[in-house]
Amino acid sequence: MSSSSSSSSSNGSGSPYPRKPLDPISRTALRYSLSPKEYELLHQYLISRAPSQVQKRTPKPKRFEKLTSTTESKNSDDPDSNVVALRTALRVFAGVYVGFKGYEVVMRKLAKRRGKAVGKSAGMSGENVRWAGSLAGILLAHKLLFRFLRRLRTYLLEGEEEVERFKRRNPRVAGVLTSKYTPAIGAAAAGLGLGVAPKGQLRVTIAIYMFTRSLEFAFNFLESAGHLWKSGKSGRPSWFGSWLLMPFACGQLLHAFVFDRDCFPAAYGDFIIQRSPEYIQLRPKDYPAAKPWPGTFDIVDALAGLSKLHWPPFISPILFPAAKDALPSQLAKVAPLTSPAHPGIKHTSCAILHPHDPSCTRTFIRYFVRNFPGVARFFALIYGAFALLGYKSLRKDPMAFLNKLSARILRMAVFVTAAVGTSWGSICAFNSVLPRGVLPTQRWFLGGFAGGMWAYVARKGERGNFLYSARLSIDSLWKVGKKRGWWRGVKGGDVLVFAASLALLDVVYEVKPDAVQGAVLRKGVGVLRGEGWRDGAASTDGTGEGEKEGVQRREEQEVVLGETVESEKKEL
Repeated sequence: MSSSSSSSSSNGSGSPYPRKPLDPISRTALRYSLSPKEYELLHQYLISRAPSQVQKRTPKPKRFEKLTSTTESKNSDDPDSNVVALRTALRVFAGVYVGFKGYEVVMRKLAKRRGKAVGKSAGMSGENVRWAGSLAGILLAHKLLFRFLRRLRTYLLEGEEEVERFKRRNPRVAGVLTSKYTPAIGAAAAGLGLGVAPKGQLRVTIAIYMFTRSLEFAFNFLESAGHLWKSGKSGRPSWFGSWLLMPFACGQLLHAFVFDRDCFPAAYGDFIIQRSPEYIQLRPKDYPAAKPWPGTFDIVDALAGLSKLHWPPFISPILFPAAKDALPSQLAKVAPLTSPAHPGIKHTSCAILHPHDPSCTRTFIRYFVRNFPGVARFFALIYGAFALLGYKSLRKDPMAFLNKLSARILRMAVFVTAAVGTSWGSICAFNSVLPRGVLPTQRWFLGGFAGGMWAYVARKGERGNFLYSARLSIDSLWKVGKKRGWWRGVKGGDVLVFAASLALLDVVYEVKPDAVQGAVLRKGVGVLRGEGWRDGAASTDGTGEGEKEGVQRREEQEVVLGETVESEKKEL
């Protein structure tokens, strides 16, 4: 009797929730959904606090590990298995799709609040799926390619008879496959997966971002290795830095803003126009509503027309009311500005930019005094919000923290205010110094270049802002050149640029991980290579031991992979 009761209890027949064998589909779904460690955390913080009925139905962490493990995973020494790679890719797919979908919903609701009619985009859902599939596919393909090529390199370096015969027959191929850079470069072919994403500005922006960041990291490596300066990084001139990008970027962007506005980033233009009250004349409040007034872009187009007309002199309608050609016909829209302009103004550009004051210098000073406080408040709000993330430094030394933050805000406010004012004011200066026919349209680039030189004031700690402007300039320059026929676009060129940039990033990370700035970014590259969420350049004492440990860890992984290949060969 007792034996029967014990057997029944051991089989779980007396339990209201008897254990049932898990079918293969459910087991596979669990394997690709959660890892044993993740399930243990989920069980610890969520399931253990759930009602007793839920706890009885869910398996314990040890049983979950037994259910989801296979003979291959138990015998494998490779921590980055196909299951982990596919699980990560599926999560990226879900996260990207939810993010794009959420952004779409939010923007649609904001448009409705503003009273704009928004039609439901039938193709948007498909585009979201393509974006999610593209990024997830890049991650999965990069992991698998990197691991395969690393295993192949390890196998070829073992030096067995078959391998030696292959090397003798194909020395060049063997040399390529055994190079330490081959896994990094070959895995970058996964970047071609960006072509799955729909064509558009976002894809181009991602390609340009990868291009500039990879060049930045390559520069860091060359500088630290002593290939640029004789005494390494310490030999870099004090004036040299990322701020040197700004003169070229500002010059190109200002020229595109005047002559090729369809190739210019609209948000950047709005930022400039809103901070140019002394040079872009707004409609006066007492001006008759029935009379026309030039808009912002009418003024810019008039300045572009002046450039093509080689900057004609100003004929004041007040002094010469009978003059028929006081204003060229191309500039008729800005007549409300030039007609009452001060008679002492000599140049038509000055009559358009500051019609009520004949002094260009006084206009620039007044612009700076009036505009600087608003720009300072703008950057105080932005930098102040981000500074809250460093509240630990604020608590440790409040005065030093606030002084550093205030100095950064003031430097950036001076740079932006002076750059915008110099870009506009330089047109007046060029008209006073240069003959009319000398560089009539190129003056806009030179004016923007002069304005960008103010970046020297904010050269410390603003590399991100300078690179952002450089990316906008690259995008604008490419569009302008394509529009004017300077070059022809290549089909899928943005995808090729992305793949090449990914290869360069992989090579730099392979040679010197700390050249890739940013611990989070380095950890992301580690995930992309299948090395897990870890910083390859982590160092405890700042002597570079973290890099040595990273190299040693990769060498140990290659040895493990070699042993795995050897065991698989013996089984075959």
